Amino acid sequence: MAIQRMDNVLIVVEDLDAVIAFFVELGMELENRNPVEGSWVDRVIGIDGARQEVAMLRVPGGQGRVELAMFHTPKAIGGERGETPSNTLGIRRMMFAVDDVDEVVARALAHGAELVGEVVRYEDIYRLCYLRGPEGIIVGLAEELG
Repeated sequence: MAIQRMDNVLIVVEDLDAVIAFFVELGMELENRNPVEGSWVDRVIGIDGARQEVAMLRVPGGQGRVELAMFHTPKAIGGERGETPSNTLGIRRMMFAVDDVDEVVARALAHGAELVGEVVRYEDIYRLCYLRGPEGIIVGLAEELG
């Protein structure tokens, strides 16, 4: 077998504290947060002299992880962020299964997130929505119905 599992998704951010707080508010757990640098990092990512701070968050009871990296050197370069629409090329969102969409949305909104559209019902299967968090990061929430 070529692939064993999907280990994590990396997001490069400018405000590591704000993005960690967003994902923790959604229900993820901060696994670790450390400075990362050295020749092994330079060789892996193909950038000489990289210094970054990396945080790993995990889904409670699961194997899914989100890795966040804030570059000190070299500074991260700009990309499409903010109010990009859902049909913009590239990775648009990550989807999380939740017990109660309304409860998670309320917590996230209280911390500055915003709904991209609205909470909708997909047949008798799911309640779904997209949230935009810090730095334009979009997450999807899916509540499985009875």
